[in-house]
Amino acid sequence: MFRAVSPKIDLVEIEAQEAERWRQHDIFERSMQNRRGATPWVFYEGPPTANGKPGLHHVWARAYKDLFCRFQTMRGHFVERRGGWDTHGLPVEVEVEKRLGISGKQQIEEEIGIAEFTRQCKESVLGYVED
Repeated sequence: MFRAVSPKIDLVEIEAQEAERWRQHDIFERSMQNRRGATPWVFYEGPPTANGKPGLHHVWARAYKDLFCRFQTMRGHFVERRGGWDTHGLPVEVEVEKRLGISGKQQIEEEIGIAEFTRQCKESVLGYVED
């Protein structure tokens, strides 16, 4: 099961080999199947939102969320990964409000208009898609 580790360790190569082994043997899927019917552990994660350039803090958040799910799986729980929902549109709206120099529903309705504000929110999100 375990291989000797060379003193000239190549962690990137080891990770690639391990990821390939997981793919070949459907390790993740099998871990889910093996726990069907076990006590559930529920973690709802909101969808990613494109309201700014990605940063390391996004990686940290995803890694920590994944860590908790994997830990609970290792403890024998059935942990179904299911994206939840949240007000992910709110950060987009706040960004557009800041850019326009306005704040709140009343200013949006009276000074910008709902259709134009929605258009600008969509434009803002699409501006981050490549990132």
